[in-house]
Amino acid sequence: MELSRHIAADPREPELDNVLVETPLPEGRGWRTWPRRLLAWLWRLLPWHRWTWKQRIVRTFAGVLALFVLTVGYLAVTAPLSKSLQPIAPPEITLLAADGTPIARNGAVTDDPVKVKDLPPHVVQAFLAIEDRRFYSHWGIDPRGIARAALSNVTGGNTQGGSTITQQLAKFTFLSSERSLTRKAREMLIAFWLEAWLTKDEILERYLSNAYFGDNTYGIRAASLHYFHRQPEKLTEGQAALLAGLMKAPSRLAPTNNFAASEKRMRVVLQAMADAGYMTPQHAKAVSTPRLDVRNRAELPTGTYFADWALPQARQLEAAGHAESYRTTLDSRLQAAAHRATRQVPAGTQVALVAMRRNGEVVAMVGGRDYSQSPFNRVTQARRQPGSTFKLFVYLAAIKSGMSPEDTIPNTPIETGSYRPQNAGGAYSPTITLEDAFARSSNVAAVRLFNRVGDESVIDMARRLGVSSPLPMGDPSLALGTATMTLLELTSAYAGVAANSFPVEPRAFPVPEAGWFDWLLDGKRSLSKHDHEAIEGMLRATVNRGTGRAAMLQAPNFGKTGTSQENRDALFVGYSGDLVVGVWVGKDDNSPLNGVSGGTVPARIWRDFMREALGEKAAPPRKAADPDGPVQPLDVPDLGDIPVGDDNHIRIENGQAVLSTKVEGVPLDVTLDGQGLRIEPSGSASPAPRSSVAPSPSGSP
Repeated sequence: MELSRHIAADPREPELDNVLVETPLPEGRGWRTWPRRLLAWLWRLLPWHRWTWKQRIVRTFAGVLALFVLTVGYLAVTAPLSKSLQPIAPPEITLLAADGTPIARNGAVTDDPVKVKDLPPHVVQAFLAIEDRRFYSHWGIDPRGIARAALSNVTGGNTQGGSTITQQLAKFTFLSSERSLTRKAREMLIAFWLEAWLTKDEILERYLSNAYFGDNTYGIRAASLHYFHRQPEKLTEGQAALLAGLMKAPSRLAPTNNFAASEKRMRVVLQAMADAGYMTPQHAKAVSTPRLDVRNRAELPTGTYFADWALPQARQLEAAGHAESYRTTLDSRLQAAAHRATRQVPAGTQVALVAMRRNGEVVAMVGGRDYSQSPFNRVTQARRQPGSTFKLFVYLAAIKSGMSPEDTIPNTPIETGSYRPQNAGGAYSPTITLEDAFARSSNVAAVRLFNRVGDESVIDMARRLGVSSPLPMGDPSLALGTATMTLLELTSAYAGVAANSFPVEPRAFPVPEAGWFDWLLDGKRSLSKHDHEAIEGMLRATVNRGTGRAAMLQAPNFGKTGTSQENRDALFVGYSGDLVVGVWVGKDDNSPLNGVSGGTVPARIWRDFMREALGEKAAPPRKAADPDGPVQPLDVPDLGDIPVGDDNHIRIENGQAVLSTKVEGVPLDVTLDGQGLRIEPSGSASPAPRSSVAPSPSGSP
């Protein structure tokens, strides 16, 4: 129960004067009085009641002005005008190989902005008629349009939004697509902001240049080129009406997906143009339905292992724009050599190869047998055990501690402790030099060496060389490579040894040229000359007389084999010349390999790739690169690998595969593309022999 406190002043009973009396308030009414009491307290606290009417006007105006300044500041941060000029989706990026060959395109199809003054009147009128007839007379918000849309929605008519063109620009440029009153309020606020700082033509230009038209196409220029192969400045009335009609539901109404629906919507737009007075009803009915002219974009690849890895880096390089091309470090010749070398993997297994220069520039990448079958990149995404290739860090830590390759260590079985590894084939000896232990990949010697130098030293050496994957402390099996990491990470560490400058960051784009003093700030480390010569001697001995003999080249080469527990992973990582290459062979389900170790298939793949890369083996002839040509499919089977029969032949023509065959003695060309299956007479009486098929510009994929 609440009490009312007051001063009693009854003239009939003076003794009660100035006596505080408390009486109960009616139940349930006291809580309603606190807002009034709060407002009264604020009124007494502030000097408003002491101001003159002139002061109230001036200070109220100042408060409104301050609120306006704060709103403008808020919009300048959350809705900068420059953002309405930028594409609302990541624009298309074309990746080029080092020689200029296009290898991938990715992103939304965009193009240059348009100018209203350059467009035919019927193009602008089509959008105004169907989207916002009072665009040039309202201030960003159209109350009549909102009322009309609300009435239509309430009475069960066609659902309408009531948003002006300015509001639509505010929504798809600055806001998300969520449906809420908060988002709608921000949309209206930003619409006022746009109207205050931009002209009507500027707003319309930004709207037309950024709106979505279906088929991953943004902006009227890109849309008119995509659907009609025509610049927007030359659009016909029917073409303009069809594009304007797409605004209602771009994906559903895209003429490439549902031409009948887009044509029906086009007629609605033409009728709206007649209702708005832009043309007569008779003229609107006479406008013919435009024909599509969608040019084949079959040259666009679904992706490649290298492109999937490089595109995020390209987005970081990307400046504001509508289309960009970036030259990568990928070497088309070496990429083709990598695909040829990796064909020898046994059936049922996967393969990965990455080749980089000593500075980390990746020149070739094969992430699996076939990208179209499995886009999972086993170079950058698969975390597998490196096996004995990890011994590099163990022996580097030993050398750094003062040991030399000539020092000896017991090579007898380990018979104490809980971890008792064994040497492959049961090969043991009383002692063995560090160099021979590394070359022959002695497991017991590596574990003893690991225990001698300590896991902290080994892990620290791996970290210095750029390994960032988790490496467990206190686990002697780490010496044999039981911790998982990516092939890219491991190969980059070997690149650091090859360059004697680490860590090496793998890159898809050229390394910027270092300045005079950049070497002081790049954080790179290096081995002493003595230590570097010692580890290179061990890597060389592995190839000359150790487990890596299958990788031997004519030129000096250095490397290390690796085979994980139960032969689940087989690796060879090494370098020669300026190239550092890592090869992995295994199965995605992590099941054991039969008869495959690091010194067999991976070493031979490494050797075959390096022989071609270094010029020890002649490569097939290649066509000159054409930066403006079609994208070359680098991760699909080679044409020579596709079984088509003795009398049938495949050739590449305009970026498409064409099958030449004979039906009852008549030579025919069969082409399957985005427009369907086409059968045409061959250009010659007999198809060229299979051996004469020229390789694609990228070589064999």
